[in-house]
Amino acid sequence: MTATTITQLHPVPPQIGRALTLDDLVDLHAPRDRANPRVRANFVASVDGSATAAGRTRDLGGPADLLVFDLLRRLCDVVVVGAGTVRDEGYGPMSLGDDAVAWRRAAGLPDHPVFAIVSGSLGLDPTSGVFADAPVRPVVLTHDGAPRDARARLDEVADVVSCGHDRVDPRLLVRALVDRGLPQVHTEGGPALFGDLVAADVVDELCLTVSPNLEGGAGPRIVAAREAMALEGLSLDHVLLSGDMLLTKWSRRR
Repeated sequence: MTATTITQLHPVPPQIGRALTLDDLVDLHAPRDRANPRVRANFVASVDGSATAAGRTRDLGGPADLLVFDLLRRLCDVVVVGAGTVRDEGYGPMSLGDDAVAWRRAAGLPDHPVFAIVSGSLGLDPTSGVFADAPVRPVVLTHDGAPRDARARLDEVADVVSCGHDRVDPRLLVRALVDRGLPQVHTEGGPALFGDLVAADVVDELCLTVSPNLEGGAGPRIVAAREAMALEGLSLDHVLLSGDMLLTKWSRRR
């Protein structure tokens, strides 16, 4: 198998075109202060702006995108995903590989990040591997109006937390995770959840892979906001290159 090569384009490094090591990638993505709460999102999109191909993200990515995807999980305290994305993308338990576990232990972190699933309807199967095979008890983030019978079933396999009265409030969601000792929040979508987080202005960082493909316009964007929003400015932290794929990181200007 050919090794994945990633080079840095922005800011201009001392040796332009030098292949980056895993330690280089950690330095580029690791939080400077783990105690400072930070919400990071990770998405891939085609050149024409689609977040999926044939309804899924995996065909847009590649080895370099997967490498960064895994790295971001390694660095966080909790991975937050909407229930629809969990179902559509076929998520399993939030379990890291041996190398990532060893790295986290050396860094003084728990072996695995917590898996937090956002669901208003609680239409989740408590017998699925997401719960049954989880190395860490998952968290389900919902609201007070969620079905009580579904909540009772999920209470047996996860910590079910209300973050709002009749819908999940993004600010309460972040606060609930920070209060649980999980300040480094990482979300992998989907677009509706990300839209809510953006609208609430709680997103601090976006890691966006630009896939060198044209999808044709049938797929969704990475953000599906409920209503029109004012522009929110971002600062470009870096651009990495692997083949024809761009891997970018952006920070929210505050």
